[in-house]
Amino acid sequence: MSVEAVHKAISTKRELKEVTVRTMLRRLEQKGYLRHEAEGRAYIYRAVEPARSMAARAVRQIIDRLCKGSVEELVSGLVDARVLSNGELDRLAKAVRKSREGGGK
Repeated sequence: MSVEAVHKAISTKRELKEVTVRTMLRRLEQKGYLRHEAEGRAYIYRAVEPARSMAARAVRQIIDRLCKGSVEELVSGLVDARVLSNGELDRLAKAVRKSREGGGK
């Protein structure tokens, strides 16, 4: 997306100036989350990796910072705080069983 398109999408929920959006995109690029290509005078930004792997990387950072690197502590906290629905718990249990049986995804 162009800076203008990102600004338009974000401005429906947050009041940010376009220059602020431009700065945020540049910083995300410096951190390795985005890359850009020039199309005329505009920069078009794209994610470096798919949303799912980006989310996994963000969760890893949360685990490292808040849970002392323990995935078990994170999941236990989610269960204890009743963040996960019964359906989500069932799907998670199924994924764990499948992984233990060597089924992967």
